Amino acid sequence: MAYAVPPRLLKLPRKFVILSCMAEKSRLKKILPLILTVFVIGADQLTKALVVRFIPIYSLFKDGAVIQVAGDFIRLIHVRNKAVAFSLGSGLPDETRRLLFSFLPLVMIALVFVVYFKNDEFTSFQRWSVCGILGGGLGNLIDRFFRPDGVVDFIDCYFFGLFGLERWPTFNVADSAVVVCGILFVLSFIFQMKNEPARQNQFQEASL
Repeated sequence: MAYAVPPRLLKLPRKFVILSCMAEKSRLKKILPLILTVFVIGADQLTKALVVRFIPIYSLFKDGAVIQVAGDFIRLIHVRNKAVAFSLGSGLPDETRRLLFSFLPLVMIALVFVVYFKNDEFTSFQRWSVCGILGGGLGNLIDRFFRPDGVVDFIDCYFFGLFGLERWPTFNVADSAVVVCGILFVLSFIFQMKNEPARQNQFQEASL
């Protein structure tokens, strides 16, 4: 698809027009994946609001308050987590938890945003992966700042006793986005490194 040159650039010398168009394309490539960030935050907060509205808190211990999605394999429950994954840090004092699990992650997410916009080496796939991770991180941070009882977790899966776990620790949409997009981000770098020697060989052969 052809790129339309904005009218304001038509009066500039051709060199500046080309550079300006390249800069605008670069900005668009960085801004467009943020759609995924917004989508993940929206899906995460919507599902959490529905859980809070329709499933009693700590429903696992209340008769008839567990929703079976796929038999006993996948269930919807309502629990709160004031710590991080696997309830790590749940024994810390409230103020320490607030600092470690709210403000420090906020600073880290801000740094990731800075790196994201300054870095021009990420592929399009990597940018979408980073934005999915950011959406998940921000989704849980919203809970940490605005839900005093902790992050809403509600997806409960049977884990066949692997690693000594009968059921996987309860999670939510934000957690899923962080894990899936994080794995995809790492895999993209692995494939990139594997393909790099082949590209160098092609470049060397072409230069001979």
